[in-house]
Amino acid sequence: MALQQHLQQKLLQKLSPQQIQLMKLLQVPTAILDERIKEEMEENPALEQGDDTFEDEYNNDEAENTNEDEYEKDGSQDDYDSIDIAEYVHEGDDEVGDYRLRDTNYPEQDETRVTPHKVEVSFMEIMLQQLGMLTLTEHQRKVAIQIIGSLDDDGYLRREIESIIDDLAFRQNVNTDEEEIADLLVQIQQFDPPGVGARNLQECLLLQLERKEQTTTIKLAIKVLEKYFEEFTKKHYEKIQKAFDLTDENLREIIAQIIKLNPKPGNTGDTGKNRNYIIPDFFIVNNNGKLELSLNSKNAPDLRISDGYRDMLKDYERGSKKDKRQKEAVLFIKQKIDSAKWFIDAIKQRQNTLLNTMEAIMNYQHDFFVTGDETNLRPMILKDIAETTHLDISTVSRVANSKFVQTEFGTFRLKFFFSESLQTDSGEEVSTREVKKILTDLIEEETKKHPYSDEKLTELLQEKGYNIARRTVAKYREQLNIPVARLRKIL
Repeated sequence: MALQQHLQQKLLQKLSPQQIQLMKLLQVPTAILDERIKEEMEENPALEQGDDTFEDEYNNDEAENTNEDEYEKDGSQDDYDSIDIAEYVHEGDDEVGDYRLRDTNYPEQDETRVTPHKVEVSFMEIMLQQLGMLTLTEHQRKVAIQIIGSLDDDGYLRREIESIIDDLAFRQNVNTDEEEIADLLVQIQQFDPPGVGARNLQECLLLQLERKEQTTTIKLAIKVLEKYFEEFTKKHYEKIQKAFDLTDENLREIIAQIIKLNPKPGNTGDTGKNRNYIIPDFFIVNNNGKLELSLNSKNAPDLRISDGYRDMLKDYERGSKKDKRQKEAVLFIKQKIDSAKWFIDAIKQRQNTLLNTMEAIMNYQHDFFVTGDETNLRPMILKDIAETTHLDISTVSRVANSKFVQTEFGTFRLKFFFSESLQTDSGEEVSTREVKKILTDLIEEETKKHPYSDEKLTELLQEKGYNIARRTVAKYREQLNIPVARLRKIL
C-alpha cells in the first residue's frame, strides 16, 4: 500500500487558559468560592484580599486589552527587554496608604465581631461515646470500633462479616471470628438511636419495635414484619388481615405503629455525616411589583495586587538590569502579577456572567417570581437563555446546574426553571413543570382509600386541556417520586 500525502484544512477552536479558568470558576458554588480564592492566594503571593477597591490599572478594560500571548512567554532575554515596568509601578505608589496609618497590634473595634459557628456531634462520635460505657477487653474494643466504623451513613451494617474479619486481620493484626462479631453487634444494636447496626430495613424496624412497650399492637406489628415483611411493603393488606384474622381497625393501628419508625437511624437530627447547607448565589426581592436582583456578596471578593510585589519591581527598576539573577527575579515577579491580574479578571467575569444569566432567567420567568405559582412557569430551555445573554449553551448549563436563587417563595436551583414544552388542545405551549404541578395537585386531592390510577390521571389531565398520553403521565409521576396507586392506598 503506497503512502500518500494530502492537505487538509480544519477549523478548530482552542480555549485560552483564561477561558478554561473562567469555566471552572463558573461551576464553583458560592459556599466554596472562599476556599478556591484561598487556594489561589496560597499559590500566588502576588494576590491579596483586602478592604481597598481595585486600582484603576487592574480593571476589566486593561484585562481585555492585554495580549494573551504575554502569559505564555518562556522567560527569555527578549521577554525581559520587552517588560514595561510602568505597567506594574505607578506614580503615587510611595504614598502612605490608609492601612499603614492603623496600628495592627490593636485591631479596631468593628474588627472584633464574633462569627457564630454551628457545633455538631457526628454519628460516629455518638456511637463511640456509647461504646465507652461498655465493659470490654482491649481486643473486644478494637473489634467493636471496626464494626462501628463499618456502619454506613444510614446506620446500617451492610458489609459482610467476612470482610470485617479480613480488615481486622490484615490492617490491625487482630484475629476474630463470626461469633465474636455477632455478640458485639448485638450489644451495638442496643445503642441509640434505636435501629442502628441493622443489616437490612426489616431488622432495623424490628429492633425499634422491640425497644417499645410490648402491647398487643406492638407484638402483632413484630409478627407482621417477621413473617409478612414483603407483603407489607407492597401493601398487600388483604393477605395480612386473613393470616392474622385482623379487623380494619387492628390493621390501621399496626400500620400506624410501623410508619412511625425511622428507616434511617444514622441520619437522625443534625448528626448526619454529610449534612449540606444551601447558600443562595442570588437574591430576588419583589419591591412593590418590581423585581430586584442581587448577587450574594461572597461572589464579589475584594482582591488586589500585592503592594509588596510592586515595591520589589520598583527596587529592581532602580538597580542594574544586567545581572542574571535580577532578570530572573523580575520575570518571576511579572509572572506572579500577571497571574494575579488574570485571576481577578476571571472573578469579575464570573460575577458578570452570573448576573447576566440570572437576570435573563428572572425576566423570562417574571410571572413566577411575582406570584410563586408553578403553573406560571413558561417553557424554557438552555438555548432560550443562551440566545438572550449571547453566551454559549455550555456556559448557561454550568450556571444552572450549580447555583441557587432565594426568593420570597423559597430557595430554588436554577435548573428548576428549565423545562420542555407541552401542547394543549388549543395549541398553546405550556411548561412540563406546569403539568407536573397539576399532576401533583390531583394526587394530593385524591381519596387515599381509592387513589387515582395512571389511566384516571390521564383522563383528568385531558379534561383540563392537556394533550398527554398515559405513559407520559407515568413518566412524570416517577420523576416526582410518587408511587403507583396501589402503594398510595391507605385503609
